[in-house]
Parts: sequence; C-alpha cells; structure tokens
Amino acid sequence: MKFPPEFDKKVDMKQVDLQVIKPWITKTVTELAGFEDEVITEYTMGLLEDPNDTHPDPKKMQIKLTGFLTSSTPTFMAALWTLLLGAQESPAGGPKTFVEEKKEMHKAREGINERLVKETEE
Repeated sequence: MKFPPEFDKKVDMKQVDLQVIKPWITKTVTELAGFEDEVITEYTMGLLEDPNDTHPDPKKMQIKLTGFLTSSTPTFMAALWTLLLGAQESPAGGPKTFVEEKKEMHKAREGINERLVKETEE
C-alpha cells in the first residue's frame, strides 16, 4: 500500500480542535459513502481522540478505515491529514482553509445585509 508524503509528518492532536474538524469528517464521509454514517464518523473521531496516543499514525488509520470507505479511503485520509497538519499550525486549532471560508461567508452576508438595507430605504 502506498501512502502520500504528508503521512510522514506528525500531528499533535493536543494542538487541534476536533470539534472544528468533525463537521468536515461527517460531510466527507456522507459524500463518499452516499449516506450519513455515524459509525464511520465516530470511529474516525475515536482514532483521533485516543488519550493514549496524541500523535496518531495516518498509515494505520488508513488501513483501519479501508474496511468502511474502501477505495475512497486514500483520498479521505490525504485530505483529513492535510487539514490536521494545517490545524495544528493554527493558534485556534482549526485549519486555515476553514478560517478563510468563514471570512468569505461573513463578507457575503455583509453584502446581502447592505443590499437589503438599501432596498428597504428606497
């Protein structure tokens, strides 16, 4: 089994806010499985939340998840590990891409609100 180079980098789970990551895991598992599967989501979270191992091994995780996500597992794990690597570098413990998405959503909401105010004033 071949693994991406990102898997050579360790993630310190004490630096990651998993509550920020969990919705992404749920959404991605749902897309890959074709239905919402809490078992896979909770199993993945359990692998990441192990108090005895704050530096999970992505290769072992991929092997363990293959029985659930089959051929989609490498794609899922590569994306998840990239998010976790970014999250541990962030002071808030969330991936930078999530922060940027929130900023864009906030700007879009502000634009809509401004438009609504202008329309009601006219």
